[in-house]
Amino acid sequence: MKRLVFKITHNGREWVVRNESMTLSSPTLDELDIRMGELLRERGEIGQGERVRVIMEFDSSSIPQWIRQYTHHYFDRVVEIEG
Repeated sequence: MKRLVFKITHNGREWVVRNESMTLSSPTLDELDIRMGELLRERGEIGQGERVRVIMEFDSSSIPQWIRQYTHHYFDRVVEIEG
């Protein structure tokens, strides 16, 4: 199964995921997952009957420095998308 790794953060309005080749944002995580599937299909990253594992690692640099000691990881997400 193909894997794609992204950093995820929240900009105050939307969830934002990015890696070296794409950036995507959405107000909800559910909508973000749907848009990710659409984008991967449009770009040919996933074909009919294939699956892609999308790993979203939280960008802890978006959390204020003083609280990072209590949040060694805020959260990470793994979503599997089917073609």
